[in-house]
Amino acid sequence: MEIIEIRKPGKKKKKVRALLLFSGGLDSVLAGKVLEEQGVEIVCLTFRSSFFGAREAIKAAAEQDWPLIVADITREQIQVVENPRYGYGRQLNPCIDCHGQMARIAGQLLQRYRADFVATGEVLGERPKSQNFQALGLVEKLSGIKGLVLRPLSAKLLAPTLPEEKGLVERDKLLDIRGRSRKRQLELAEKYKLKEYLTPAGGCLLTDPGFAARARQLRRWRGALWPEDIELVKAGRVFLEAGAIIVVGRDERENDHLLRTAGETDVLITTAGIKGPLAVVRLKAEQGADDGQKAGKGRQLQAVFPKAVSDGAETGNQKEPEPVESLTEAEPEKVRGLELQALVMKIQEGRLSPEAAGTGAEEVWVLKNPAVREACLLTIRYSRARHLERAAAAIIRRGKVFRLEFEKAAWKKYLPPQP
Repeated sequence: MEIIEIRKPGKKKKKVRALLLFSGGLDSVLAGKVLEEQGVEIVCLTFRSSFFGAREAIKAAAEQDWPLIVADITREQIQVVENPRYGYGRQLNPCIDCHGQMARIAGQLLQRYRADFVATGEVLGERPKSQNFQALGLVEKLSGIKGLVLRPLSAKLLAPTLPEEKGLVERDKLLDIRGRSRKRQLELAEKYKLKEYLTPAGGCLLTDPGFAARARQLRRWRGALWPEDIELVKAGRVFLEAGAIIVVGRDERENDHLLRTAGETDVLITTAGIKGPLAVVRLKAEQGADDGQKAGKGRQLQAVFPKAVSDGAETGNQKEPEPVESLTEAEPEKVRGLELQALVMKIQEGRLSPEAAGTGAEEVWVLKNPAVREACLLTIRYSRARHLERAAAAIIRRGKVFRLEFEKAAWKKYLPPQP
């Protein structure tokens, strides 16, 4: 876990300080405002991981002039996702375990930030499965700080906490909000003059049916969830083979995402001489050149997320030809000197012409790898090159760039049947 102090809490200014679990949504802001009315000093704690970010919390804390701490719990949350004690919601979301983990981390930080208790914006019954009486009790149990988790918006409906019993907060001034109606929260937002706030829908990718399906497939493929894999499959058309992930971008935004998340050993593929998608091939394990022929045995290509977007998202027409620059394996320094995005653009626009692969062991292995060939064909299929009789794909790996050419018959199997 990594702790980042966005707005560092200073010395304790008031008698009572609360460490507020803070999403930036309306409920968590209101919880802080209710406590602030009682003279409680607020320090916000938010979380980020591969499944959600902290941007809205950072913005909302700044608007309220509250100190903010961000805890990166990527690896800790992956462990919870893979082995939830209390199971999942509708998708791959272990909400009870996740909330319990956040409360536990907050409890561990109480002394460090001189806070007296943990507060949350949870509302009894707002989420029937994860915010009922039993679930709230389980969260407190998992936190390891029994009696120190205060829920100001529903406190009057729950058992008194230690901060209430010790007189650190007045129970009579806490609230009794219950259920999924947002009427009282909206009235409070008006009272506190809150103009912009998030809806309570959250933002966790694990609750999204499409992403949850990808994550399940990814876990079965790898045997475990890796942060690097999760980042890679957040965008694009995703295909799985026995030994590789293939991700094909659907527009410029997704191409940029793939460029940012591709690893050093990943294979990048794009169309040569025509604008089109970028594809990334991630091999399950690094294999030697002698193992290249074994990679395709028993493979079965399957689309993890077939309902993507229409082919209208593909990038457009070729420009007028410009002077062609030849790139060979003898110029690796030149390849490394080019920024990857600019390199891809040059290849697509025909201003840089990769040559055929040499006879080096790695190049031969890459060419024989069935996942690489499949990715080449998928890249062509999802570009305007699919209308040509012959097209070329450019392969980028470890500072080398070379090309493979294919006849239309090779990628025709991926095209939708003609009416």
